[in-house]
Amino acid sequence: MDAHLLNTIANFIWGIADDCLRDVYVRGKYRDVILPMTVIRRLDAVLEDTKQQVLDMKKVLDGAGITNQWGALCNAAGQAFCNASPFCLRDLTGRSAGQKLKADFEAYLDGFSPNVQEILEKFKFRNQIATMVEADILGAVIQKFVSRDVNLSPRPCGDLPGLDNHAMGTLFEELVRRFNEANNEEAGEHWTPRDVVELMADLVFAPIADQIKDATYSCYDGACGTGGMLTVAQDRLNAIAAQSGKKVSIHLFGQEINPETYAIAKADMMLKGDGEEALHIAFGSTLSSDQHATRTFDFMLANPPYGKSWKTDADRMATGKKKEIVDTRFNAATRDGAPLSMIPRSSDGQLLFLLNNISKMKQDTPLGSRIVEVHNGSSLFTGDAGSGESNARRYMIENDLVEAIIALPEKMFYNTGIGTYIWVLSNRKEARRQGKIQLIDATGIKTPLRKNMGEKNCELSPEQRREIVRIFMDFEESEVSRIFPNSEFGYWKVSVQQPLLDAQGNPVLDKKGRIQPDKEKSDTEIVPFGYEGGIEGFMENEVRPYAPGAYIDPKATKIGYELSFTKYFYKPVQLRSMEEIVADLRALEQETDGMLAEILGGIQG
Repeated sequence: MDAHLLNTIANFIWGIADDCLRDVYVRGKYRDVILPMTVIRRLDAVLEDTKQQVLDMKKVLDGAGITNQWGALCNAAGQAFCNASPFCLRDLTGRSAGQKLKADFEAYLDGFSPNVQEILEKFKFRNQIATMVEADILGAVIQKFVSRDVNLSPRPCGDLPGLDNHAMGTLFEELVRRFNEANNEEAGEHWTPRDVVELMADLVFAPIADQIKDATYSCYDGACGTGGMLTVAQDRLNAIAAQSGKKVSIHLFGQEINPETYAIAKADMMLKGDGEEALHIAFGSTLSSDQHATRTFDFMLANPPYGKSWKTDADRMATGKKKEIVDTRFNAATRDGAPLSMIPRSSDGQLLFLLNNISKMKQDTPLGSRIVEVHNGSSLFTGDAGSGESNARRYMIENDLVEAIIALPEKMFYNTGIGTYIWVLSNRKEARRQGKIQLIDATGIKTPLRKNMGEKNCELSPEQRREIVRIFMDFEESEVSRIFPNSEFGYWKVSVQQPLLDAQGNPVLDKKGRIQPDKEKSDTEIVPFGYEGGIEGFMENEVRPYAPGAYIDPKATKIGYELSFTKYFYKPVQLRSMEEIVADLRALEQETDGMLAEILGGIQG
């Protein structure tokens, strides 16, 4: 559908809020009415043509004493949903106002099938009815949505063309975007800017585009918010398949903990005709109540919450004692079989979402699985050697899952100005990437916005997204692309001890003849994996020249992993030369001398 027409419809619906809700709701609450009413009107319009068939079927079922009716009624409607009330939404515009309209509208809502009821429940839409009735605006809102000036039906109406499922989905997503940007203090909670989502979809599919076959694929988002990443991924895969003449189907799966955004995700899929896909969107916490525990997926994308406590989940998983969490998603083993706990601090659970995705990677397919997630900098370096965060990085890197990490420009998101990073993972690395990680500094690749949207002051143009993907695909070193062996990011944290000496300068021994350490001289050192000679070489070169008797406590040695973009891409500010500074000082001196002479001359006069 023409973008101008879609924008016109979006403006009309957006205008309903100002026309009807302005004196009743604060601006931030308009969405509580407009979004569910948009869903209701679209479903209502889709069901209008088969309304009589549904009512006839209900009469037959009632007469036969059949209570489990929804399957048959949906079949009669020809949709994955239906409404068995005697009303269409348009019927209610002729009702009197007040309690009669309220009763009929509630009866109309009660007629929807369970899958729609769940959406209305999560929207908490029924809570708004009393407010609208009390303010005498319910009739006006209904009248606006069934107006002949706007057509949300899949069929043409007068001079207005019909909206197919894809166009309706696009319209709904535009409304969600507008409300999120209007409430930008909340937007980053569950809304990833579309330019970032588009880049993430490119990074998922571009490396394997020529390997797509006539097949069925699955895509998953464990922090799916309003479902935008899933729908963009679906569109991208379909476009890639069409270009190569392949026929694919893609099943979407997700989980979301916020009730309203969960409702939006389900509603968006239902509005697009993806009723079956809507069933795959689960409600609840992915961390403590994984609703897709037995599934694996071909592609996974996510923007998990970062800097957000997951203590509530920890309490549910192991009575608040993190060390008792035995979930296999977050506990692994080293190559020598030692336990490897990857449980991070309770103040930030973003790495758990990445580990959750890794646990859902396919192991027995040619493509395996590809994961793209956006995190803040904490996932790169937070946590000491042996901590849950460091162990998570160790697990990913030692299993050679990380293809690349891309630093995005600051102020890319609506509610935060901090730096963000896209992680790209695969368990089917191409040969040239095996054993290596590519770091891409894309912080300078951006287009300024003419007007800030919350904290967001820049975006990625289509050309800039293509450039970032090109850098990734070329896999070559440059000013903005560095490639390292996995071992570059690992280190040993060692405990350096010195002997406790007696008054004669001799080492003090315990009862078993072992040298006692001088606790006041204990220290720790960080030894990179790449240090020549390893730990012993480090001790000989860096420690024993200053403490000849120093030794390592091998039981205290821990392995850590961290990544630092600053280390590899930091560009120091170019200082001015001494000549430039002196020249400026002399010029300033001459200027002040002239001013002083002028002042003194004025006094003498």
